[in-house]
Amino acid sequence: MNIRLLSLLFFFVSFTALSQTKVSGYVFDEYNEPVSFANVIFQGSTIGTTTNENGKFYLESDETWEALTISFIGYETLIIPLEKKVNYNLKFILKEEAAQLDAVVLMTGKQPKKNNPAIDILRKIWEHKRDNGLNRFNQYQYDKYEKVEFDINTIDSALIKSKLFKGMEFVFNEVDTSRVTGKTYLPMFINEAVSSVYGDNTLNKEKEVLKGNKNSGFSDNQVIIDFVDDLYSDFNVYDNYLKFFDKSFVSPLSRTGINTYNYVLTDSAYIDNKWCFNIVYYPRRKNELTFKGDFWVADTTYAVKEINLQASKSANINWVKEIYIEQEFEVLNDSIFLVKRDYMLSDFAFNKKEQSRGIYGKRTTLYDNYKFDIPKDKKFYDKEVYNYSEDVFDRDDEFWEKNRLEALNKDEKGVYKMLDTLKTVKKFKRLYNLGSILASGYIEFNTLPLDYGPIFSTFGFNDVEGLRLRTGGRTYFGRNDLWRLEGFLAYGFRDDKFKYGISGKWLLDKKSRLIISGGNRRDVEQIGASLTTSTDVLGRSLASSAVIGTGSNDKLTTINLSSFAIEAEPFRNLVLRLGGNYRTLESASPTFSLDYNTPDGVESEIKQYETTFSVAYFPGRKMTGFGVERRPANDDFARLFAQISRGDKGMFNSDFNYTKVQLSYLQPWQLGGFGRLTSSIEVGKTYGEVPLGLLNVIPGNQTYFSIYNTFSQLDFYEFVSDQYASFHLEHNFNGRLLSRIPFLRKLNLREIISVRGVMGSISDENIALSNVPSNPANLELEAPHNEPYYEYSLGIGNIFKVFRIDFNFRGNYKDQTLYPNARKFGVTGSFGFYF
Repeated sequence: MNIRLLSLLFFFVSFTALSQTKVSGYVFDEYNEPVSFANVIFQGSTIGTTTNENGKFYLESDETWEALTISFIGYETLIIPLEKKVNYNLKFILKEEAAQLDAVVLMTGKQPKKNNPAIDILRKIWEHKRDNGLNRFNQYQYDKYEKVEFDINTIDSALIKSKLFKGMEFVFNEVDTSRVTGKTYLPMFINEAVSSVYGDNTLNKEKEVLKGNKNSGFSDNQVIIDFVDDLYSDFNVYDNYLKFFDKSFVSPLSRTGINTYNYVLTDSAYIDNKWCFNIVYYPRRKNELTFKGDFWVADTTYAVKEINLQASKSANINWVKEIYIEQEFEVLNDSIFLVKRDYMLSDFAFNKKEQSRGIYGKRTTLYDNYKFDIPKDKKFYDKEVYNYSEDVFDRDDEFWEKNRLEALNKDEKGVYKMLDTLKTVKKFKRLYNLGSILASGYIEFNTLPLDYGPIFSTFGFNDVEGLRLRTGGRTYFGRNDLWRLEGFLAYGFRDDKFKYGISGKWLLDKKSRLIISGGNRRDVEQIGASLTTSTDVLGRSLASSAVIGTGSNDKLTTINLSSFAIEAEPFRNLVLRLGGNYRTLESASPTFSLDYNTPDGVESEIKQYETTFSVAYFPGRKMTGFGVERRPANDDFARLFAQISRGDKGMFNSDFNYTKVQLSYLQPWQLGGFGRLTSSIEVGKTYGEVPLGLLNVIPGNQTYFSIYNTFSQLDFYEFVSDQYASFHLEHNFNGRLLSRIPFLRKLNLREIISVRGVMGSISDENIALSNVPSNPANLELEAPHNEPYYEYSLGIGNIFKVFRIDFNFRGNYKDQTLYPNARKFGVTGSFGFYF
């Protein structure tokens, strides 16, 4: 998830609507203590909310209501007349009922797990959950309408008068007030989508077909749309864990909920002619990924009729101050409840202070026209439609009037009109372009189909080149270009040499994703940054650009690489690639050698042609766009990769014959409330005799950056192999452990543990090939063959929300007699924006 997009959205702005009745205030007891989780509803309705931990609430309705009811078990119910339509910052006092003082004691703390009628009902929900909703049918289909909106919130005079909006004051003509938080806000972006969803429970397949998409004025906003879709992924409240912002929240209907939440049975009433119970829930502990709220459940089917969830402010999640969710279910018949509407609001802000300004992200999804037990062929679900239809993104007003399941209010309609006007303002154009540069790393030229960049690669440093300056660019007609050319030119001030790279790719067939690509690069590279040799003609390793490191970084290689490839995606997320590349390799430093022995003497340059065939499979991957370059829209999918490489001595006067086989598998695992585990394994073997430049270098890491799938306590070229097996395990507990320590709780730190290891061997023939005694710069080649080399790390993440520090320990191969340069301990870190 790209948090940078959220900060860019601060630049865009618009309109308003006023509801009929608005009330905000605080609820206290007679001792001036806030009453948390009290029920607040408009009298005579089911429209209500609960107070937060500080006793605060906000409530609004499009209708006019004359009174407010405030209730809580153990207290006298309070009925307040509403003399005005808008009532803010009221204060209410609840008096204890003398007959229920004991109940009050229970309500203010942890609730009992035994003899609790709310938990008895919860157990009934578990028993019946497989009989509710879409699970009852073999096949299902329905229409879906989704509306996503972003708003700047906490609009005040300071913001209106700020220099940022000078010349754009017209956007503040009207503002609205959130019915959830009571804050003023200004709509700035809206996206609508209409689709048909098909599913088969016997095949465990589901497919969504987009019929129409429309957004407020920015035609090239697919990245934002996919970013939002990933943030607001679909969920099922009956699941044990609900995933939001890459975090797993414990569902209040979870089987583990009894140990996580307090439950209180507070009310019962008829809703849509069904007798329902109302249960209030709130977390037992702070700083965990939990919600507070209430739900209504039917008394016979034990199906949820309505539920609302509000993330506790103490939850260990960054950049999000509020999360509020409502979900409503319709009664299909006496026993079947189906979701008909869900609403989610998130308040994104840099801090969680009450008055901090932020951005609302709101998603409303409506479901209609359910149909069941209409089977479809399995091919219907497996076939991926790659052909992009312009019509889907160019539907007329008649289509939207017919297919919207909920009409836009006047303010939402105003967003479309306002942004059309705003885009004509020069200052807004400049702000928008600045945001685009920060997000993409490229500077766009409006008069030419060219982008300059990436700007973040302009400067670099290493022991060979010294200070390195780089300039580059790419062709860019639009995000879905069918072809693209890219190139760069770089200069090193220490070696006084120019480097360059150029590449091109062309999408020949959209349906099968048939792409041809090729290019040439002459550069300085850190070979061995990964076990799989890169064929990216524009790629550079971070290891060869680090400004500082744990030791001398002089083991760099001058590479001249030419490549050509053809790839296709015959089935969804299955990518086949056939390529050929020719490279020359030689040492870029006098203190490092790639020399090898030949019958005619010692050679210092390797010339090699190689044919590669690879198969990559990414189950569950979602992609953005349809052009020659696409981006993943999610990151929770597995990556399986297999490649066979054949070096042919008879091609282009190459030096060696060999065959190299490599397999890798990376899998992220969401372990419910215990965090996220990332695992990877990789194996490989080289058949034939090859020198150091063509062997598999175990990827060391001499930088101070934490880099996944490298070994932090290994130097570059410390271990080299011709066959290997490696693993890497990294688990982020997301603060589950540190949140239990009182003096650390407020820091919202997150604990990470890592274990990584590798075992391999290298043949005597390959050692002899690269053993040139006359060259003192030659390395002594060794592989971790006696026992697997391993190391482990203990990390602390979320320091000031953006930093992570890892304390790395070398597990073995650290005898100072045999390994005098072995680094037993080291510290690495990383920087990033994460929820």
